Amino acid sequence: MDINSKKRIKGANPYMPLWEHVPDGEPKVFTYNGERRVYVYGSHDTLKNEYCGTDYVVWSAPVSDLTDWRCDGVCFRSDNGKPLFAPDVVQKGDTFYMYVACDWGQRILVASSKNPAGPFENPVMSQIGFDPGVLVDDDGRVYVYWGFASAYCAELEEDMATIKPETVKEHIIPHCARGGGWWEEETEHIDKEFSFLEASSLRKVGSKYIYIYSRRQCEAVPENALPADSNGYLAYAYSDDPLGGWVYGGVISNNAGEMIRTSDGKKERSYPTGNNHGSIVEIDGQWYVFYHRMIGTDEYARQAMLDPIDVAVGKDGRVYIGRVEYDENGEPISAKEAEMTSQGAHIGGLDARAIISAGYACYLTSKTKGYTPFAVSSDGAYIKAVYDGAESAPITRIKSGTAAGFKYIDFGSVSPEELYIKLDNAIDGGLVNVRLGSADGRIIAKVATESEKSEYIVPVEAEVTGKQALFFEFLSDDNEKDICEFDCFTFDMQL
Repeated sequence: MDINSKKRIKGANPYMPLWEHVPDGEPKVFTYNGERRVYVYGSHDTLKNEYCGTDYVVWSAPVSDLTDWRCDGVCFRSDNGKPLFAPDVVQKGDTFYMYVACDWGQRILVASSKNPAGPFENPVMSQIGFDPGVLVDDDGRVYVYWGFASAYCAELEEDMATIKPETVKEHIIPHCARGGGWWEEETEHIDKEFSFLEASSLRKVGSKYIYIYSRRQCEAVPENALPADSNGYLAYAYSDDPLGGWVYGGVISNNAGEMIRTSDGKKERSYPTGNNHGSIVEIDGQWYVFYHRMIGTDEYARQAMLDPIDVAVGKDGRVYIGRVEYDENGEPISAKEAEMTSQGAHIGGLDARAIISAGYACYLTSKTKGYTPFAVSSDGAYIKAVYDGAESAPITRIKSGTAAGFKYIDFGSVSPEELYIKLDNAIDGGLVNVRLGSADGRIIAKVATESEKSEYIVPVEAEVTGKQALFFEFLSDDNEKDICEFDCFTFDMQL
């Protein structure tokens, strides 16, 4: 069987094609021409050597299938060639309003369209600041939130652009403790728990207002397995008042992956982290968190991610978001960070008999170089940024001790007989152990690499069925030499 005749996994995590780079995604469900779709509005990492790009594109999917994404095209272009930062879009009446962050987010325009996919036109200047998030309340009143290391909010006039000056409030939630040289520090409103940095996004759950934002950890917290200056958190606060009274809720998700323990007992994270921006949305009764992750060796090729979550409000009014735990009476009692997965909206796992790009790995560590959590400084393996319609994004700079993991793979009810794997630029004498469940789990297949070979078919040596986490461990006798580039894999070439 020709490998090219097999179907490829699409709409996983990242849920847009692997060649597309849309961070800061604000998901919104709109009905247009009788069809309900979820639309994602974000920055567009096209400049490659700095954040974002000079246009916005819109991606959307039917609410019935969050693996079926389409590009609805460019909806706005920069008016001066300078980068556009994170936008937001809301609907009021029959009009959709886009809050356009021009000039690296320093100038906010409000453009409009009758179509949620745009194009958004007739932009007008506003007084809104960096990283705007907008909420149209149930009574039609409109609130806007913005800020970088200082959180602001206000109510908007009917024109959707003019701030009502008497409603402006600043430092509505406390901010992070230090700027690391990025900005002039304001010390009066610091709080290590809230620790607001940027990325304001507002949602409403029942009567509760939910403020989602990027939280910056400014000192190392060993139990979180993240060092100082980490801002991969999406955190939340909640209130009964859209303009104040915020209570810290916790962390919804973190793009640093899961917490793991090293051989010496230390806690680490399983994926290189970086900045984060996203929000939550309810789609046909299921809540999801939308966020972005890093690939490459910097933060300029970010990718859009989503994972299912729970959202619950206790009898005492407390809001729980993430992996919510309930007592025997069904009352929410706690919430953990959402799991970062490869499957995304493929809730049952990625089809093991389809071609799965290495670019869907949600776990990527290296034993030989030690833990380097930030993509910009990582000296280990990384997912290569691809563009222009490339079907697969390989993992490169793989040295001995690298582990790449996928959560989760659906093997079905019949165990596969063979594994196909594509490894480019391989060396002689490398070894790939394919493990089940964890990075040190049971070995189900082994691949010996050869310099003249890129495609391998090897037997599966143990029975594997159902939904499983799958890990690829790369080993060689030379700790300094790259072993290969990991392109893709599948099971059972003959179906």
